[in-house]
Amino acid sequence: MNSKFWATIFWLVFLGFFAWDWAHSAPVNVRAEPPLIAVGSGVAPSGGHCASTF
Repeated sequence: MNSKFWATIFWLVFLGFFAWDWAHSAPVNVRAEPPLIAVGSGVAPSGGHCASTF
């Protein structure tokens, strides 16, 4: 089999995965996320981190 065939198979599987993910994922609520310019401001996230000093 030639490389063009395998490249076509790759892109079909790749796009098929994205189509499957899009169909089965919950929609993202962009209004609930902080704007990128506000990174580092606001309330600290809950939960732990292995390098946390708290």
